[in-house]
Order: sequence, then structure tokens, then C-alpha cells
Amino acid sequence: MHIGLIGLGKMGSNMRTRLREHNIEVTGFDRNPAVTDVPDIPALVAALPTPRIVWVMVPAGDITSSVVTELVGALDKGDLIIDGGNSRFSEDIRHAEEAAVKGIDYMDAGVSGGVWGLENGYGLMVGGTKESVERAMPIYDALRPEGPRNEGFVHVGEIGAGHYAKMVHNGIEYALMQAYAEGFQLLEETDSETLPADERFALDTAAIAEVWRHGSIVSSQLLDVIARALGEDTSLGDFSGVVADTGEGRWTVQTAIERAIPAMALTTALNARFRSRKQPNYADKLISAMRRGFGGHAEPKSKA
Repeated sequence: MHIGLIGLGKMGSNMRTRLREHNIEVTGFDRNPAVTDVPDIPALVAALPTPRIVWVMVPAGDITSSVVTELVGALDKGDLIIDGGNSRFSEDIRHAEEAAVKGIDYMDAGVSGGVWGLENGYGLMVGGTKESVERAMPIYDALRPEGPRNEGFVHVGEIGAGHYAKMVHNGIEYALMQAYAEGFQLLEETDSETLPADERFALDTAAIAEVWRHGSIVSSQLLDVIARALGEDTSLGDFSGVVADTGEGRWTVQTAIERAIPAMALTTALNARFRSRKQPNYADKLISAMRRGFGGHAEPKSKA
């Protein structure tokens, strides 16, 4: 199989590598000349055998929309576009309608795995027709973790369903990160001079995190990231605590509000990120450390 891949950032470049390691031929395009295989999208389309499959892995929003529009103009009937970025599910419906005018198929793929995906594989949540899923299955089998397919891949439903599932996944991620961060702030600040002397404890938070990783119900990959960060510096001095939100958390909360579904923990976690841009604290630093650890995300340059 030979596919096109647009967007060779942190995840896109790792996905290209993993696909090639699993005998999927990939022609990639990125605006960065240091990583691209072809100079532009027309050249990428020309390099692919028909019917073509093009995976889009660029930032959600206007960038994705412009890439899809350009692809629709360049591709032919029977070709397939897969949006593997973090687009909002409602945008998938619009993009699919745009592609359908020319008889081009469309799928959405929610992708989880961060910087570990290259080695361990990605969790995949896919929306689209059964026929499109079957056609693209060699790609998904190459990207997902080794083992039973249903442990790393799920056809969630029709177009938009994959990104809807990934949106909720990321909303949960916000809340989990906030819970860990607030808990470790309680541990870190328990030797404060504002406390009675007999209630102060100088706790080794790195050692506690290590025990929790291996002998506790709260063990997780996020806790693994926390343990590594605290093992390097319990003060988290490299981080300002200014925490970005990249869209999915807001969309999860907005969708919950629109549908009158209580989402209190998720909403609080999102609000905490807003607060971090004005009054960052230790918990916010830990969230920044987690974001860098699992996704390579940099902190915003300012509090604006």
C-alpha cells in the first residue's frame, strides 16, 4: 500500500516512520523543506497510485480546512481523505460533504499515543463508512499497538464519530491531569511554614510517585510522566505553569453544555487552565510537565 501524509510535525513524522516500518509506503508533504518528501500537495497527489489515500495530520481549524479544500480540488472520484488531526467532529461533517461533491470519500480518525506512538502504537478511534474502514485497515493495523485489533482500534460510527470520541477522551485527560496536579501540590506544600509544626512533613514526592506507579490503583501513563518529571526536579523549575488548552477540552465542555450533560470535573479542569495564565501555581507546573512529557507540548511564551 502507498499513501500520502500531509503534516510531518511531532506526531506526523513519527507516524510516517511507523508506517514505513510496517511496509506501508508513504509520501509525505510538509511546509518544512527539511522533512518533506515532495515540494507541494500537487506533487504528492501525482506521486500516489490511484485510487489514492491521503492522511491529513495538521492543526485543527483553518489549516485543516484549507488542506481539505486543496485536496478536494486535486483528487479524483474514488480517492479517500483521512483527517487524523484533532478536528472538531462537526467540521468532519462539513469536510465530508465538500469531498462528496467530487465523489471523494472521507474518514475521521481520533489518534492517541503522543510521543510514545512510534514505539508502542496509537489508540485509534475512527468514523466513516464500513467500506472506507476496510479499505484503510492496513494503515490502521500498522499504526495501532501490537496485539488484538480491538485493543487498539475501534470503528466508532459514521463520519465525525471518531473525532467525537477523541474529543471526550481529551476532556477526560484534562480532568485526570488536574486531579494528579492538585494532589501533588498537596504533597509538595505540606512542609509549609504556615502549618503547625507537628503537621509539617517533608515528603519525597518523587518516591511517592514511584510507589503509586507500581502498587496503586491510580497508576497510569500520566503518573509515569509525573514520576519522571519529579525525579529530575521536584520543584519543576523549568516550568512557568502557564498551561495552554488546544481546543478539545473546550469542545468537550461546550458539547456537554449544549446537551445539558453535567461535566463538572472536566469544566473545572478547563477553568483551571484559564486561571493558570494569570495565577500559575505548582499544580499548573506539573500539568505543563505532563504535557511536555507525553505530547512534547511547549508552554505558551506569555500569560496572555
